[in-house]
Amino acid sequence: MAKILVVDDSPTQLTNLVKIVEAHGHTTVTATNGMEGVDVAKAEMPDLVLMDVVMPELNGFQATRKITKDPATQHIPVVLVTTKDQHTDKVWGERQGASGYVVKPPQENELMAKINELLG
Repeated sequence: MAKILVVDDSPTQLTNLVKIVEAHGHTTVTATNGMEGVDVAKAEMPDLVLMDVVMPELNGFQATRKITKDPATQHIPVVLVTTKDQHTDKVWGERQGASGYVVKPPQENELMAKINELLG
């Protein structure tokens, strides 16, 4: 199964996302802000990243851009998982390099469908 990096500054959201992903047989690594997420992505080379948007230090849009524009990590798909549900947010996320966009709270079947689609 895949190694998935979950980045979220909310302990509750982080725990919920990890539970969903691990229930489907994947392993997880975590980060609690965007900057840490970028560092963990470089160190762990996950198969996919689930990225919150509203976080301190480096927001999810900025962290996604860093991951998807870095030659070392640009192959890693990033799915934004966020409360920001406006069409403009989704478009902006895609412009930063995000491969998917899921609105919180995520429905387990919707989240896993997006993960499975991107992992092939």
